[in-house]
Amino acid sequence: MSVSLRFSALCLFLVYMLFLSVNGVSSMEEETELQSLIDNSTMADRRNENIAIEKNDKAVEENPERVASMVDMSIRNSTERRKLGFLSCGTGNPIDDCWRCDRNWQRHRKRLADCAIGFGRNAIGGRDGRYYVVTDPNDDDPVHPRPGTLRHAVIQDQPLWIIFKRDMVITLKQELIMNSFKTIDARGVNVHIANGGCITIQYITNVIIHGLHIHDCKPTGNAMVRSSPSHYGWRTMADGDGISIFGSSHIWIDHNSLSNCADGLVDAIMGSTAITVSNNYFTHHNEVMLLGHSDTYDRDKIMQVTIAYNHFGEGLVQRMPRCRHGYFHVVNNDYTHWVMYAIGGSADPTINSQGNRYLAPVNPNAKEVTHRVMTAGRWRHWNWRSEGDLMLNGAFFVPSGKGAGASYARASSLSAKPSSVVASLTSGSGALVCRRGREC
Repeated sequence: MSVSLRFSALCLFLVYMLFLSVNGVSSMEEETELQSLIDNSTMADRRNENIAIEKNDKAVEENPERVASMVDMSIRNSTERRKLGFLSCGTGNPIDDCWRCDRNWQRHRKRLADCAIGFGRNAIGGRDGRYYVVTDPNDDDPVHPRPGTLRHAVIQDQPLWIIFKRDMVITLKQELIMNSFKTIDARGVNVHIANGGCITIQYITNVIIHGLHIHDCKPTGNAMVRSSPSHYGWRTMADGDGISIFGSSHIWIDHNSLSNCADGLVDAIMGSTAITVSNNYFTHHNEVMLLGHSDTYDRDKIMQVTIAYNHFGEGLVQRMPRCRHGYFHVVNNDYTHWVMYAIGGSADPTINSQGNRYLAPVNPNAKEVTHRVMTAGRWRHWNWRSEGDLMLNGAFFVPSGKGAGASYARASSLSAKPSSVVASLTSGSGALVCRRGREC
């Protein structure tokens, strides 16, 4: 009996040692494989970064005031056509008047790509590709996404115009890594990206995002995520932005409703440029929009962003936007709520504010539209200008720089407009309810 027990114990010991050996080797193999994937992902990111830097440099406008003047001309043309009766549903908003009056807009979806203005006007998205219909709201596997899901659509290598079969709520397990030449077009349905990861536009070009409800975005990461059919890699923690634009160019963010995310609602950093943010409805958030990585990151000096026809609404605190380097044209937006300030900056940004409506809060200490961040008096040479803005309830804009010189004169012919005009221009902000056979 004792021999049998000793023999059984020996057998158990040998089995246990074998188990440890096998699992130890397995763990080492898994760790080695994981490290290899991380290293490969880092190398791929560096290659993509170098390609993106070259494309972003080519996207920069040598004369940004000329682009601002083009925006002003587009507004004037739309307004005049409306006066002459050319557009029965026209609002004077040149983006919307470009496509919303078409009762057959669903048959002509890709015409939207011709409607952008400002620095992001050349973003064509997936105009030259086929349609891709999202039928499945699930996001079960960020490494092997199923066909029919939004993640499967946005990682494809070819241009795609992505639409949705029905209303859906998409809760992403990890951030949605997009590929170049994609349009996400949610017109005609009610699509929410919520309660999980949200959208990352990193080292790519030519993206249009239109008509989404984006809210309650969470930090994600420390996981594998696929970025193309041929590559997936290790992603570190994402901040939880609604839309994160990272080292990318020719981007148009239009007619989305954004609120209540863990970090920013729309952030653009790391040398991103040629961006238009238009017709969006921002609510219930602290730090709304950050444009620039850090005060010491000089590559952001190429950043050029148009912010037009947005409604900055209830529950907002600050950063609408907060700018670091570059040129920012803020035109015909409706600011109805802020707690601290509307527009802030540091590191010598150029801010050209035209034809906006600023409604200051009741707090007598928060009437100033502008806020210079940690500048110790260095801001007096920064070019910040207000032209034709409507200041309500004691709102005031503190200008700085050389005055309204020639460089601003070319961009500042938009005269002050009554608040009713700004309200009309921004009346359709956010994700629209568009149905078949009707004006949108």
